[in-house]
Amino acid sequence: MKTSIQTNGLSIGYHDHLLFDNLNVSIPRGEISVFVGSNGCGKSTLLRSIARLLKPTNGSVLLEGKDVQRMSSREVAKKMGILPQSPISPEGLTVHDLVKQGRYPHQSWLNRWSQEDTEKVEAAMKATRVDELRDRPVDELSGGQRQRAWIAMTLAQDTDIILLDEPTTYLDMTHQIEILDLLFELNEQDGRTIIMVLHDINLASRYAHNIIAIKDGAVFNQGTPESIINCELVRSVFGMECQVATDPIFGTPHCIPFGKGRCVVPKVNEAISGA
Repeated sequence: MKTSIQTNGLSIGYHDHLLFDNLNVSIPRGEISVFVGSNGCGKSTLLRSIARLLKPTNGSVLLEGKDVQRMSSREVAKKMGILPQSPISPEGLTVHDLVKQGRYPHQSWLNRWSQEDTEKVEAAMKATRVDELRDRPVDELSGGQRQRAWIAMTLAQDTDIILLDEPTTYLDMTHQIEILDLLFELNEQDGRTIIMVLHDINLASRYAHNIIAIKDGAVFNQGTPESIINCELVRSVFGMECQVATDPIFGTPHCIPFGKGRCVVPKVNEAISGA
């Protein structure tokens, strides 16, 4: 397994509260990796630390063998793009102007806007299907359109690694699948390394090659969904009883949570009551 990013003895947190202490994790190159875990376990904090947006109190994040804290912001931005959770654009900013911002890491007083920059922006908008929305203000778009525009900006940055924090938050089911399908295509066609935080363990199982389950400031388990997603993991990481079945369409693990609800299958109802 070729490693794209790894942490060595990483300790991160806020003020006197450590979320991770001496964390070691490796993220494979050219795959889709997803962080899963309960609310507040530090998934987003870990992603921010990997992206060099949060300085660790100890240890390091290595990007292709280099400590990201020793790299310049421009150097990191040329290798790794991040889409934070619920980003906000200036009022009235058009889709085209937003996507162009992805090229700023490549600009300098010696290296001004070029034909290559224009081509990267156009390719990013076409890949995310926002080229027809180029003159629309971002704040007037639907949730799915807006998320595609932000992803286009990240693509225009032209990095081999893309980090996304909850890219499906606040989106309905149709737009969730639309965004995840797009990211899947970017991985399949371009071999980009995709690293995401997702809440939905079933969607994570469907799209990820590699799942990293976080609990109590450590990696509880890591591997393919087929090898690690089971009732014990869901119980330990999420504190929830469930049954893990096989997705009838994709063959990936599918978590069916126990709980209250209308049940039209008596045998299933009896099994839940006796669980």
